[in-house]
Amino acid sequence: MDLQARVDEELKAAMKARDADRLSVLRMLKSALKNAAIEAGGAEVRLDEGAALAVVRKESKKRHDAIEGFTKGNRPDLAAKERAELEVLGTFLPKPFSPEEIAALLDQCIAETGATGKAQMGLVMKRATELAGGRVDGRTLSQALAARLT
Repeated sequence: MDLQARVDEELKAAMKARDADRLSVLRMLKSALKNAAIEAGGAEVRLDEGAALAVVRKESKKRHDAIEGFTKGNRPDLAAKERAELEVLGTFLPKPFSPEEIAALLDQCIAETGATGKAQMGLVMKRATELAGGRVDGRTLSQALAARLT
């Protein structure tokens, strides 16, 4: 079952369970997926898994940024709401890499590219992003790579 079909099934289940919070997040996600499909070629277009996951990642990043802002703004109630939304969105993302897996991935990419310093960081990041397949965010990958190349 593709991601869009999974969202539709989860949406129906949330309606039946009368889970208003989950239903709200799923409706937002369905809308974001539909908007991405329209941009890709029309309302009838089905996104491939990569494009659909990119939409989920984008929405997750919005929640991370909102949590950070609400925390800094001393609004724990709104930060908690965003965390709950992020938790629902997380069920549609692949399992993230552990720190050990990130280290192994970076070691492999550094060996492949022959990078010796920060000057080649972009080359290594490009390869690592390809191999990661969206299982680690760019910020985490960049920080771990910078630590390795210094």
